[in-house]
Order: sequence, then structure tokens, then C-alpha cells
Amino acid sequence: MRKTVLLRLMAVAALIFAVAAGPARAQEPVQFKTTDGVTIYAHYYPAKASSQPMILLFHQAHSNRYEYASIAPRLEALGFSCLATDQRFGGAMFGEDNETDAHMSKAAAQSHNVAGFEADLEAALAWAHAKNPRRKVILWGSSYSASLVFATAARHPAEVAGVLAFSPGEYFPEHPTLIEDAAKKVRVPVFITSENSADAVANATKIFDAVASSHKVHYSARYAVHGSSTLLVERNPKGAAVTWQVVMKFLTQFEK
Repeated sequence: MRKTVLLRLMAVAALIFAVAAGPARAQEPVQFKTTDGVTIYAHYYPAKASSQPMILLFHQAHSNRYEYASIAPRLEALGFSCLATDQRFGGAMFGEDNETDAHMSKAAAQSHNVAGFEADLEAALAWAHAKNPRRKVILWGSSYSASLVFATAARHPAEVAGVLAFSPGEYFPEHPTLIEDAAKKVRVPVFITSENSADAVANATKIFDAVASSHKVHYSARYAVHGSSTLLVERNPKGAAVTWQVVMKFLTQFEK
């Protein structure tokens, strides 16, 4: 029995090492427009000969696509093409600037509201659909975008294959039940996790309970930090590896 468990743990460790160490293909810089005229800057990570859903990676507030600089290559190594975007709710986190925010006009800069934030996600989805109309997408969000992926998924049930939400919550006072209402319409597989503060867990649990899907996972990590950063060893040294294992297990259902 102990030998079997040890072999399984060794196999998991080998897979994680292979994914982490495997050579990543160079990301491609891309640009596309939102319906309200904002130019979105992004990086596309094309997986080799992949028929799996494309993962759209959205950052937290005041951040940028480099939130996924080490996450996207690992997903790419698993066979998932990825698109990491600079949304308009951006800033200079992770040692890089947000190009979308930097290039916005003064008029566009006034669109820091739910409609503008959702337009960014919609534009990424439209780009992915134009890239490959027959391939569905997985929506992956961090903090405020972890909330908005539910609204996007609810509007596009035929295009979205799954949702991963890292620290979602009702972050928009002008729409206090926006995310819960959207979650009630989401029937695809859903993964939710958050930092383990009382408020964060309560926010995530409320949304998780509202999700209509019968295939949903709420991962309560012993060690966790806010948003997708919980997967970064430098930000979550005690919990990143275990959280990666849980995320990878969730993603196996989409592998072909």
C-alpha cells in the first residue's frame, strides 16, 4: 500500500517537474479592439497542434499580462493555447507596465466601469473565436476579473467550456448581485479558490453556491494568496505547488 502511494506521488511530482521544466514556445504579441474602441495588448501562447480549449487569462486590478508570465507556459506545456491580456484596469505589477492602460486616450480612461471591464473580456473572447471558430475557450480570472468571467460565461454558453476563478467576489457596488446572478446561469465546469481570510472565503462560497453547474470545485487551500498569484512560488511559497496539482487535476477533463 505504501509503495503504491509512493509511486503515485512520484508520478505526480514527475509530471509537475516536466511541465515546469519543459521548453515553452515563444509567445506572440497581439492587439485587438474592444467595441468601445480601446486597443487591447496581449500575449498569445500557441500550444503545438492542440485541439483543447484555449485559455483566456485575465489579470487582477492594477496588474497586467505578466501576472501569467510563468503560469501561461505551464498551461501551454499541458496542451492549452493561452491568451494573456492587458485589460484597461491595469498597472505596473510584476515589474512590467500595462500597455493597454498606457496607450488609452483620456476619453477611454474614463471607462473604468463594469461596462468597460466587460468589454475587455468580450474582445478577448471575440479574438479567440476569430482565431479558431470551432474551438471553445476556458475563462480564467484573477480578483475582479475572476468575478467577471462568470458574467462572460453566462452570456456565451455555446463558446465557453469552463471557468477558473481565483478570488472572485461582488466587487462592483453599483451592481451588488451581478456575479451571483450570472453564476446561476453557468452550467459548464467551474473551479473556484481564494485566499483563506474569512471575507474572501465567504465571497467565494456565495458565488460557488450560486453556480448552476453540477461539476464545480471549491478549493480551500491551507496556504493561499489573492488572485492567480496563489500559483506563484515567490508569492505563495508554501501553497503554490499543491494548488497547481488541484488546478491540473481540474484541467484534465478538457484534455484530448
